[in-house]
Amino acid sequence: MSGKLIKNGIRTDGRKLDELRPLKIEAGVVERADGSAYVEFGTTKVMAAVYGPIKVHPRHMENSRKGILKVRYNMLPFSVYDRKRPGYDRRSVEIAKVVSEAFESVIFLEEYPKTAIDIDMEIIQADAGTRVAAITAASVALADAGISMKGLVSSVAGGRVEGNIVLDLTKDEEDVDDAIDLPVAMIARTGEITLLQMDGDATAGEIEKIVKIAEKGCKEIEKAQVEALLKKYSAEAADNR
Repeated sequence: MSGKLIKNGIRTDGRKLDELRPLKIEAGVVERADGSAYVEFGTTKVMAAVYGPIKVHPRHMENSRKGILKVRYNMLPFSVYDRKRPGYDRRSVEIAKVVSEAFESVIFLEEYPKTAIDIDMEIIQADAGTRVAAITAASVALADAGISMKGLVSSVAGGRVEGNIVLDLTKDEEDVDDAIDLPVAMIARTGEITLLQMDGDATAGEIEKIVKIAEKGCKEIEKAQVEALLKKYSAEAADNR
């Protein structure tokens, strides 16, 4: 597949190397949740809902010093071309743990002792980047729920495709021989990285370039996150007049 997906710095979907897929973010999409969000990264579509702070079940998990995060990540059976078996699997558990770690240093959990904050994420349609889209959605949902945080967490993957450093890979790009996929999550406002993973081998120089291009993407995503929250609360304020 080498040389087929990127020609003269332009990818098959018309994007430049450092360009995000079309991005859509909506806040407050689940009425019965304390906070919620819907995110699209191109054709990857994710819904996140936050409940809490609430009582801890089972009770023995309760922490008297701080709140605990309970994260669930689920890909719906119809989210992929080859219908997925319903329910949680090892990958779902692994990604839920990664998402939890991305937020544990960001949420002021000490403000919520003896309680839990539940984050539920549903992958509606998958075309790569599901975990970064889920983190981006969860961050907006947490803010929508009024959970105290250092800042919004924005997330996107950078990588290497056919020798090019690119932003926000598609599934076709991830599947190229020798491709690298490096999901990054960060508080774009401060530059604090909360998640850094890598699938594949890269030089230190390549990793530095990938993180830099991901940081650029995270700053763009943060703007969209803020706009989504402002849009929701502006609409609510107008309705209450």
